Amino acid sequence: MRHFIFALLIAVMAWPSRAQERQEFRVKPGVEVLRDSGFEALRGKRVGLITNPTGVDNSLKATIDILKEAPEVELVALFAPEHGVRGDITAGATVGNTVDPATGVKVYSLYGATKKPTAEMLSGIDALVYDIQDNGCRSYTFISTMAIAMEQCARLGKEFVVLDRPNPLGGNKVEGLCTDPDEISFVGYLPVPYIYGLTPGELAKMIVGEGMLKTDKPLNLTVVRMDGWERGMLFEDTAMPWVLPSPHIPTPQTAIYYPATGIAGELDYLSIGVGYTLPFRTFAAPWINASRLAAKLNGMDIPGVAFRPIHYKPYYGFKRGENLQGVELYITDYDAAPLTLIQFYVMEALAELYPAHKALADAPVKRLSMFDKVTGSKKVRPVFFKNYKVADLLPLWNRDLESFKASKEKYHLY
Repeated sequence: MRHFIFALLIAVMAWPSRAQERQEFRVKPGVEVLRDSGFEALRGKRVGLITNPTGVDNSLKATIDILKEAPEVELVALFAPEHGVRGDITAGATVGNTVDPATGVKVYSLYGATKKPTAEMLSGIDALVYDIQDNGCRSYTFISTMAIAMEQCARLGKEFVVLDRPNPLGGNKVEGLCTDPDEISFVGYLPVPYIYGLTPGELAKMIVGEGMLKTDKPLNLTVVRMDGWERGMLFEDTAMPWVLPSPHIPTPQTAIYYPATGIAGELDYLSIGVGYTLPFRTFAAPWINASRLAAKLNGMDIPGVAFRPIHYKPYYGFKRGENLQGVELYITDYDAAPLTLIQFYVMEALAELYPAHKALADAPVKRLSMFDKVTGSKKVRPVFFKNYKVADLLPLWNRDLESFKASKEKYHLY
């Protein structure tokens, strides 16, 4: 017993040193690098800030409060994307103009009557700062907010400053086709793949460098780089605290599953775990046999993934209170897993097992347009849903990958 107690004491005493070692290798987000520089990029300027609750330092202090207290920096306006600057607006709800009660700074909505900062909103600022943790997918609306704000700053001669943050999917994985010109929308504003493998700062540089801005005016762009981030890092490798960027992305692991299920979720014919305790982790419906589907999918030998049978009742949303069966998804090898194609493999398997419940037969017509917008092309539906075969989709889905990868390397900061 004494030996056990001694060993336990040694383990407990060693724990702080391991935690301290983890702290020493922590990635510093752009806001911390900015602060360490004495706010050099913003000194003497009137500043507007686009942010949300993810804009924090590694001690969870909000960028709003950091800039408000910064010497020789005047924070004069806040700009609210989806969910609001303090995260008090539910998903999809309109954000209104208001005043931030903690700082007394005016808050302008970029997710209500306009998604573009107007000339009036920007009239009192010298530089517009962007600090938001993204999830690495084109359909997530924050990069659309960033691009639209960049365009407006170019038109009005305002500086645009990005405080860089990690891409939770890393900087190497790229999947999906680039958005077709006729499918440009707020969930696909930029002609980039669904998974684009860039940090917000790198993406901003690419937007400028590749002529993606919808204006001929030049943009004065500054990117405040992170310290310590590497391209192969997933978010959990950074030792940074995760603040959920939206209600159904509670963990950095959820961000990895989002691109594997979210596109199928747009069709409203399957539960993908939103409304249950596993958002973006399941494929389930009342008409599925869980064991049968799991066996079918595991037999398809999809690289880097595994499936287990699951039974549950959603607490809200799609099929609330109904008994559902299906599979829970596990990413077993991130680098090997074809994240965005997983949901298409699932739809292929379901079409074979349950031909009466093919996706287009069950999906509400009103959801088809959103599916096109999220995939980035009207061509995906006729190509895939003709035979429900992933093999048919691959040439279209992969058509832009090599050219985009070659272009994006020019803008790598890490």
